[in-house]
Amino acid sequence: MMIPSQSYSFNGIVVITLYFISLFSFFPHTLASPTAHRCRHDQRDALLEFKHEFPGADMNFRRLENMRSWNKSSDCCSWESVTCDAKYGQVISLYLLGVNLNNTLKPNSGLFKLQYLQNLTLRYCNLYGEIPFSLGTLSHLTFLDLSENKLVGQVPSSIGNLTKLMYLRLSINHLSGKSSVSFANLTKLIQLDIRENDFEPELIPDMSRFHNLEGFGGGNFFGPFPTSLFTIPSLRWVNLRDSNNNFTGHIDFGNSSLSSRLSYLSLADNNFDGPIPESISKFLNLVLLDLRNNSFSGPFPTSLFKIPSLQWVTLARNNFKGPIDFGNTWPSSSSLSSLYLADNNFDGQIPESISQFLKLERLDISNNKLQGNVPGCLLRLSSLELSHNSLSGFGKSSQVLDQAQMRVLRLDSNSFQGPFPHWICQFRLLEILDLSNNSFSGSIPLCLRNITYSLEVLNLRNNNFSGILPDVFLNATRLYTLDVSRNRLEGKLPKTLINCTSMRLLNVEGNKFKETFPSWLGSMPYLDILILRANQFYGPLYHLHESTWFQHLKVIDVSHNDFTGSFPAFYFSNWLQMTTLHLEIDVVYFEYPTIQDDYDDHYFGTYTSSMEIVNKGVDREFDKIRQDFTSIDFSSNKFYGKIPESIGLLKGLRFLNLSGNAFTSDIPQSLANLTNLEALDLSHNQLSGQIPRDLGELSFLSTMNFAHNNLEGPIPRGTQFQRQNCSSFMDNPKLYGLDDICRKTHVPNPRPQELEKVSEPEEEQVINWTSAAIAYGPGVFCGLVIGHIFISHKQEWLMEKCRRNKPRVVIRSAR
Repeated sequence: MMIPSQSYSFNGIVVITLYFISLFSFFPHTLASPTAHRCRHDQRDALLEFKHEFPGADMNFRRLENMRSWNKSSDCCSWESVTCDAKYGQVISLYLLGVNLNNTLKPNSGLFKLQYLQNLTLRYCNLYGEIPFSLGTLSHLTFLDLSENKLVGQVPSSIGNLTKLMYLRLSINHLSGKSSVSFANLTKLIQLDIRENDFEPELIPDMSRFHNLEGFGGGNFFGPFPTSLFTIPSLRWVNLRDSNNNFTGHIDFGNSSLSSRLSYLSLADNNFDGPIPESISKFLNLVLLDLRNNSFSGPFPTSLFKIPSLQWVTLARNNFKGPIDFGNTWPSSSSLSSLYLADNNFDGQIPESISQFLKLERLDISNNKLQGNVPGCLLRLSSLELSHNSLSGFGKSSQVLDQAQMRVLRLDSNSFQGPFPHWICQFRLLEILDLSNNSFSGSIPLCLRNITYSLEVLNLRNNNFSGILPDVFLNATRLYTLDVSRNRLEGKLPKTLINCTSMRLLNVEGNKFKETFPSWLGSMPYLDILILRANQFYGPLYHLHESTWFQHLKVIDVSHNDFTGSFPAFYFSNWLQMTTLHLEIDVVYFEYPTIQDDYDDHYFGTYTSSMEIVNKGVDREFDKIRQDFTSIDFSSNKFYGKIPESIGLLKGLRFLNLSGNAFTSDIPQSLANLTNLEALDLSHNQLSGQIPRDLGELSFLSTMNFAHNNLEGPIPRGTQFQRQNCSSFMDNPKLYGLDDICRKTHVPNPRPQELEKVSEPEEEQVINWTSAAIAYGPGVFCGLVIGHIFISHKQEWLMEKCRRNKPRVVIRSAR
């Protein structure tokens, strides 16, 4: 289940208003009443010619619905997305946002016959190919937005002819060449946004010529950052985030004055170093400061917190060190609501002076070296992230906690000990609770039932909790992750878990639960990952009347228990999620949105799951669980009989470990159908017959282990077999061909009598595939919306489009 996205207003209404007023006054025509003059015929014909350049425009395709009203029988000044000059009937604005044109702009396009155009927006229209040189003929343009398309090639030099241009947006394309050439002569620019392209790296030019510049977002620049930019009095925003920049050296704000209008400053994702200069405190109108992912160093920048307007700050992922010191701030006027200091080297204690930030809602100081107590005043926040420090206790709170707004509480990987903090049960809005990797002890309290109706993540992993897992899940319909692994819990799993209809991940590894296989968990419709490893579960895994359950399962680990019994040939036929063959395409990761601000939807605001695989004693870390990740680990139990032929149906399976059981008969030939298989461990069973030759054709299969069975015949000569260590075939007396493999891996061929003297440490080299140590990546939160500020043009001058309110997946291009 995905956590519903919750928007937190940034309170930057003053800034939005300033932009709205300035742009409203700049584009009076776009909000004009119906024109007095009808559209000129040449303008109408040019628009219709432009429309016909895109297939499907005359077929009322939904993707071109903005153009449905474009026809000869109506006045083009009344057409959707078209605005005319009220006096002469000339088309002065064409605004197409999100219209799937799915084509190129032709050099002789009808678009370039609209010679009076002042505003041209073709944003997010799936345009590809090069920008035509003809665009430079639209000499009246003052606003040009071609961002978020698939445009390639160099920006035509003719853009330099658009000397009236004030707003230029080419961001999020694949443009190349040198960017500075294209805008060097556009001295009237108010906004310039060319981020996220493939421009050649170059030094950024002198920006002082752009006297009217209000916003700058540049990409593929390197070297020192130009001080001249901050001397432009009109400058309001700078955004260098996520744009392939590589600015280096110290940052210098130059001779910026106290009257600076700068309200948004993002220098993120560069290589700036050194301290933050004291002169930053001159930016008295600064609302948002993003300096994350750099190499800034030195002590805590106290001067920042002298800026009364500052609402959102991130210094995450830098090299700051020393104690956190807010200095003599202005508590009565401070607007700070979000503060992110994660991944630095801050030490000492969290200062009590943080209580003066009365509007603070979100705080992340994870991955530092903090010690001591958590100040009680922080328990009033909506999001508190303090993971990966050395904190050990809690200060007293003067707040009434049952009225607190806490929704995310992450205290994992610290030095807390003692009983479960019962005051947590008063956070009735809590969605994420992570206390993992501490030394909490005693029982898990029943009072958790007060908050499980809102909980979506409960992670108590790797503590010293004992007793039973209490029956607190009756109303936990939103819970999608429950991890109580590596504690001292015992007894049975509470049957109320069946009410967790949103459950995606259940991990109880490393406890003392003792009961038969909880097959009733199979009725959970979305259960992806089930880890029962290293407990005292017993009895058969297969039950006839439940053969259609667990259809959504992708990872199951029941290893190191006392399960027994055999499996029918069709046992795996209903494991539908593992039957899908995942081709070598973009990989999809599940990420679960937490509460977040709108500023940065893809850096902050996610709580991800990770797994680690133990491969012959070497941990392989998966920092996120891929949607196509599949694994079966039945090792170290007492299963017997034949391995079901239906195992061959699981074409999406990547890891299979059936070692340490009593399986007999032949290795199923159907294993050769598992074309995605990466690791196979059948060691320490009673298997007989020959190793299927076709297993050598599985191109992803890099690790195999057939040791300690009764296999016979030749070891197949395929490349995949020849790459294995000879220990993977040991103790199969009738198996031959071992000499070649042992020679290639430089391991001596053991004598027959030595096969019976395999040492205990050597046996422990058996593949333990899915340790499934489920941990969680940081779910950090932040936000800013300085969003749609101009009604007709929907100007998004600060940020990219946030897409929320649905399950979020992130695409990566890596296997």
